[in-house]
Amino acid sequence: MITLSIRYTIDARKRDDFERYARALGRIIPRCGGDLVGYWLPTKFAGATNQALALIDFASLAAYEQYRERLAKDDENVESVRRAEESGCILVEDRSILEKV
Repeated sequence: MITLSIRYTIDARKRDDFERYARALGRIIPRCGGDLVGYWLPTKFAGATNQALALIDFASLAAYEQYRERLAKDDENVESVRRAEESGCILVEDRSILEKV
């Protein structure tokens, strides 16, 4: 099993826009073959208020590659990405593939 970790730097003033994006991906990711562990938003209680995180599990690298192909063709995903880009809520998206120890 592998886990895709996506660390986002977001515009903290547009947190609601990012939350809408994350909620949409909560529907889209499973449909495209990923096992969504979850999305996490920053809080005002501690730490940076502009960092968000997503974790998605896959059975293999091949399963991840199939997911990416499906995701690129998913109409709801294309629209969600367009809205996020238009709003400017995501400033940086950093992806890593991790293996569980």
